[in-house]
Amino acid sequence: MRTLIESPENHEVSRSPAEDVDDKRKAVHLELEKILASPFFRSAARSRQFLEYVVEHQLAGHPELLKERTIGTEVFLRPAGYATGDDPVVRVQAGEVRRRLDQYYRARPNGSFVRIELPVGSYSPAFQWLSTTAKPGTPAPPSPEPEIRRTSHAKFWAITAICLVVALAAGGAFFAIHRALRQRSVVEQFWSPIFASQQPVLICLAKPVLYRPTQDVYHRYAQTHPGTFQTEVERADQPLPLNENENLSWRDMYIASDYGVALGDVYAAVSLSAYLGKIGKPRQVRIGTNYSFEDLRNSPDVVVGAFNNKWTMQLTSNLHFAFVEDNEDFMIREEPPGHRIWKTRKGAHGEAIEDFAIVSRLLDSKTGQFTITVAGIGGTGTQAAAEFVSNSEYLEEALRNAPEGWQTKNMEVVIETTVTDSVPGPPHAIASYFW
Repeated sequence: MRTLIESPENHEVSRSPAEDVDDKRKAVHLELEKILASPFFRSAARSRQFLEYVVEHQLAGHPELLKERTIGTEVFLRPAGYATGDDPVVRVQAGEVRRRLDQYYRARPNGSFVRIELPVGSYSPAFQWLSTTAKPGTPAPPSPEPEIRRTSHAKFWAITAICLVVALAAGGAFFAIHRALRQRSVVEQFWSPIFASQQPVLICLAKPVLYRPTQDVYHRYAQTHPGTFQTEVERADQPLPLNENENLSWRDMYIASDYGVALGDVYAAVSLSAYLGKIGKPRQVRIGTNYSFEDLRNSPDVVVGAFNNKWTMQLTSNLHFAFVEDNEDFMIREEPPGHRIWKTRKGAHGEAIEDFAIVSRLLDSKTGQFTITVAGIGGTGTQAAAEFVSNSEYLEEALRNAPEGWQTKNMEVVIETTVTDSVPGPPHAIASYFW
């Protein structure tokens, strides 16, 4: 039976034999509580359940319970004997937990007595002890004085030269890595969290309810206008020019389940799908009832559209910039203290000539997954927002004054675009918020 003293590879983690197992177990429990209460895990229910399960069973010495299928049935309620190859929920969530643990320890690199890790390719957590002399809750004893040895001047300078060479090599490696990171484009950094999951990105569009005239309405019209609307192609492609005073009853209409995706949403989805294919990330387009909140919890996702998409409205409802409908007036509103408001500007004939959108990048959304929303007040705003997130030029302009480390922060950007003949112009960021 593996105990706390051993890592999954059966090597000692603790370098201090004086520390007993009970103290170590308490230290791991304390660290687990801190991790689960942190912003990186607090609202990520699945990651919390996964990490707590594997740590508790590792501490209890039950490695047989840390298998993929067992975790799938115990934590994610999959049926016994389910096909792990067809349902990679455990592998996906393990990658998500590794990402969140990395974010947690980057935020507090020196604040832990023990570090909890989930090695790649394993579901057995490892415990790395960061102090070899002190028990949890007690100060470390002073280090013994080193033995003083006499050395010759020649030996001293030789050691100094070696240290200098090592320092220069380390410095060169650091700057090379730093330069490589800087060479990654802003758009690559923006999208990088999608690669923490093996699941495809879901591109999620809404499907509003759409009503169409029944065949009887077309037949009645054709009686006074012979030869018109004889085929479904004509009925689908041409508007029915009824007199504005003609009365229709409710039975003259029906719900057209095969129709109803917004034009701007379609353009946005095509653009996003093409970009994700370009960077080598698998993706799936889901429309209307073909995806659920459970799907959003299992995969990274891009949610398209605003007022026609209930998931956008729910996921962004409490954010700094939010979509608001006030007495049938649609707008983007900033929460105090700014309390700025943006509304679509109309032309002389009611056509949109200026539209606005919100792009949100949520590392830890209400779904527990990495989520991007691409949503405009109107369809042209949505289309412009999709262009914004897949173009380095626009993102670099928007993030030029972003705070240090924005890559590990949540963010919202308000986008403005001018519209000509129903076609959006280049998108421009006019407001942003990071947290």
